[in-house]
Amino acid sequence: MRAARERGLTLVKVDSFESGSGVGVRGVVEGRSLALGSPTLMAQEGVATDVLRADAEALRIEGASVMALAVNGRLAGLLAVSDPVKASTPAALQTLREAGIRVVMATGDGLTTAKAVAQRLGIDEVHGEAKPADKLALVERLQAQGRVVAMAGDGINDAPALAKADVGIAMGTGTDVAMNSAQVTLVKGDLRGIATARALSQATIANMKQNLGFAFVYNSLGVPLAAGVLFAFTGWLLSPMIAALAMSLSSASVITNALRLRRPD
Repeated sequence: MRAARERGLTLVKVDSFESGSGVGVRGVVEGRSLALGSPTLMAQEGVATDVLRADAEALRIEGASVMALAVNGRLAGLLAVSDPVKASTPAALQTLREAGIRVVMATGDGLTTAKAVAQRLGIDEVHGEAKPADKLALVERLQAQGRVVAMAGDGINDAPALAKADVGIAMGTGTDVAMNSAQVTLVKGDLRGIATARALSQATIANMKQNLGFAFVYNSLGVPLAAGVLFAFTGWLLSPMIAALAMSLSSASVITNALRLRRPD
C-alpha cells in the first residue's frame, strides 16, 4: 500500500472479497474479477500459467514465494515475496538437532521454494504446498507412529496443527488464532526460544522430582518418630517444637531448590 501511494495510485474498493485458506484471495475490483494466489488457486480458476512457469521457478529457486495474478480468468503477472531467514534460526535448529530432535518443515509455499530454504537451513524433510488440512494430517501421522510432536507456527493456516500437536508453539509476532491454539508462545518469535523452553521444562520436571524426594525423606523419618516408633526402645518422643522446625525446614528446602531454576544455565 505504501508503494502504491508512492506511485500516486488510487486504492479503490474491493467487492466480493474471499480468502481461501492456504491458496490465495479473490475479489472484484472496478468490475474486474481478480484472483491472487498459489498454483492451486489458478487451477481452481482455470487459469493457464505455463507462459510464466519458468520465471516462477527461477524465483522459487532463489527462495521466494511466488503468487500468480489473474484478471478476468487470464494470467496477468507474478508477485514474488521473499521472507528472509532470521540470523538466529540456523543456530536454533542446530541446537535442536544436537538434542536429538527431528526437524520437519511444512509450509504453504511451493515445493521448490521450500526446498531452497530448507537446503540453507540443513532440513532434510520438507513438505511444500501444504494446506491447513495437510499440516494437521502430518501431525496426526507422526503421532500415529508414536512420536511426540511439537509444532511451531504463526499463521491461521497453522492453527489446526498447533491445537493437535502434543506441544503447540506459536510465534508472538504471528496471529492471535495461532497463539490461542498453542500451549507455548515465543514472544519475540525467535526459534532459539524453543530450545530454551525445552531446557526449562526438563529442569522443572527434574526439580519437581527432587522436591518430591525431599518431602518423602522428611516424612519417612518424621512421621514414624512423631508416632513414637522409638519410644519402646529408647524412650524418645519427637517434640512438637522439633516437628514444627522440621516442617519449616522441609518447606524451605523445597523452595530453595525450586529457586535454582532462576539461574540462566
